[in-house]
Amino acid sequence: MARKRVLAWADTRNGQSQHESMGHALAIIERLGYDSGMWDTFIRTDSEIISFAPKKTDGTPASGGPNLAMADAIFYMGHRDVPLDDEQKKELLAFVKDEGKGFVAAHVALTSFETWPEFGELIGARFDGHPITGRGTIINEGGAFPATKHFPATFEFNDEYYQPKEYSRDKLDVLLRLDLTGVTNTNLHMPDGDHPLAWAKTYGKGRVFFGSFAHDAATWDIRNVQIMYLEAMKWALGLTDAPVTPHP
Repeated sequence: MARKRVLAWADTRNGQSQHESMGHALAIIERLGYDSGMWDTFIRTDSEIISFAPKKTDGTPASGGPNLAMADAIFYMGHRDVPLDDEQKKELLAFVKDEGKGFVAAHVALTSFETWPEFGELIGARFDGHPITGRGTIINEGGAFPATKHFPATFEFNDEYYQPKEYSRDKLDVLLRLDLTGVTNTNLHMPDGDHPLAWAKTYGKGRVFFGSFAHDAATWDIRNVQIMYLEAMKWALGLTDAPVTPHP
């Protein structure tokens, strides 16, 4: 079987905090594909690759290079206001929604494109700060999903937990959530105690996965985290199958 091709895209030029883990995260995604034999990775930290035709940095055509037309999925860690023009935005949505390609996003991706409503529909939620950082208890709701079935039913984890907003459990299959039992924090905006950290969804014909685990470089060396993103990418690429089952 021919290897799939993944664009690992991590444009953080407009990020408020230039996460030091970004380079290591991209390297891990490349290594997971190489070691498994499942995909080849094309790492880029600019956004010209988000086009169905190769482009130079000034937007003029290039003679070749990574682009949406040659890719089967995107791994995304763009931060805040990623510079895409209107045509690129349209092509990114079409890549997933119409072409049925995969989109796996981690951590800072949730902060992206705050003024672009369609991206919120693609990824499934919006960023609402990270009031909880450090050790927390994680509840595994996705015991049958490929990317999370290896985790225990509950487990301790240390991370910077991104708080989502503007999401609906009618549209997301929430796989992992932060246990807020006994937690008091004035910056928490979860009156129902629901704090999703990882989910799967469909967007048109495409498959989308988001995982919050990713803040520190050391997080990417945790084998269970690597397995989560490996299995998420395999699912997004259509190499494995599992239903998306939104639930209360």
